[in-house]
Amino acid sequence: MSNITRHDPFEDFFRGFFVRPVEYGGGTAEAPQMRVDVKESPEGYAVHAELPGVTKEDIHVHIDGPVVSITAERKQQSEQKDGERVLRTERYYGKVSRSFQLGQDVDESRAAAKFVDGVLELTLPKKAAVQAKRLTID
Repeated sequence: MSNITRHDPFEDFFRGFFVRPVEYGGGTAEAPQMRVDVKESPEGYAVHAELPGVTKEDIHVHIDGPVVSITAERKQQSEQKDGERVLRTERYYGKVSRSFQLGQDVDESRAAAKFVDGVLELTLPKKAAVQAKRLTID
């Protein structure tokens, strides 16, 4: 005679959910990496940075020659109602930043930034190369 065992498919699902201890009081996850794509053309650079959950007012871009720095802050909003308690918080709140160096200086006066659907788009034109000046000797 064979042994028949009853198997509940939801048992495995719920077992995986509670493997880690449940945090009370709202522990936060590790700071995420800012994902950045950089493309170069003869005229300049195009940068796309993923910043989900951030408002455009909380994004700061700094350009210093060929170095580009992006800093963003995601602020926590209080959504707790009376009688509720936080069982688990996995969304990250805080600052993230990223700096990288490009192959040529950026023309800051013509640089442009746009923020659409959680993606920061930077258009960074290259600075015109300065020609060496030859001095005439009197």
